[in-house]
Amino acid sequence: MAQTTPPSPEQDTQAVVDKQRSIQQQQDSKDAAKSEKSGGAESSEQPVQAGLNEQPVPPLPAQHLEKPGLEADMQLQPRFMAEGYKGSGKLEGLSALVTGGDSGIGRAVAVLFAREGADVAIFYLNEHEDAEETKRCIEAEGRRCVLMAGDVKDAAYCREVVEKTVSELGKLDILVNNAAFQEHADSLEDITEERFDETLRTNIYGYFHMAKAALPHLKQGSCIINTGSVTGLEGSSKLLDYSATKGAIHAFTKSLASNLISKGIRVNAVAPGPVWTPLNPSDKDPESVRNFGADTDMKRPAQPEELSPAYVFLASPVCASYITGIVLPVTGSVGA
Repeated sequence: MAQTTPPSPEQDTQAVVDKQRSIQQQQDSKDAAKSEKSGGAESSEQPVQAGLNEQPVPPLPAQHLEKPGLEADMQLQPRFMAEGYKGSGKLEGLSALVTGGDSGIGRAVAVLFAREGADVAIFYLNEHEDAEETKRCIEAEGRRCVLMAGDVKDAAYCREVVEKTVSELGKLDILVNNAAFQEHADSLEDITEERFDETLRTNIYGYFHMAKAALPHLKQGSCIINTGSVTGLEGSSKLLDYSATKGAIHAFTKSLASNLISKGIRVNAVAPGPVWTPLNPSDKDPESVRNFGADTDMKRPAQPEELSPAYVFLASPVCASYITGIVLPVTGSVGA
């Protein structure tokens, strides 16, 4: 019986090369056929709609707001009511305090907390018109609302806010740290020490002051939720100081979670991607605002009502009693 000579290593590798080239040629043919059918033009991806309601997509109104930015002045009003969300008592009988709760994500969170049965205190800077609208919406859900205006950089006033919340609402079960300052810069050289200090003291010191003031009133089953950002996960070339604070918030969240776990107090964070709130039109130029969120995988920004259920989930002891120290990305992109 004649013996066959086994293929040499060179023949083995050549067979692999031939196979891979054949696969490549088949795909090249398919690509060429597609290109010919479309006239050579690349197909444009459409913004993704994955919820019950169709959300606004770029181009958005080209608008620039004066800081701190009133939601009432936005040409396209952010969607925060989450009409399709039905409350089921997940926060029944609890009391919450939300910083930056007058508008944007904070407003949407406050409204859903109320829908789930919580009374809500709102701590905001000076956007009184927005705050009154938030209060109206909370009371329409059948819950109590307390409004307090002031600066989260002021440790003494943060203590006053917590004390008033406990006095008015009877207790404090949930703290949501959400207030923030953001201003873009094309270069590190554009960021003065004064600006750097304002960003850090608002975004980091504010969270620290509020958590420290709230802690004596929190008990087993209470929680703290911090608003981080996708910029704290990935960085941002135009938001150097803001991104640094958000990364610090994520680390603060995990560290405080470890520190408080023995007390039965949970600490988590939500890291939003681009969200249509006053924060961005009061930062970016009108042309940039038009394309806000278009660089996400979903090709659009989120509306606040698409973020707020994540806060309910993390706040609810019936949903997240075994979750602490996480940073939950809600970014409209894969793998953030």
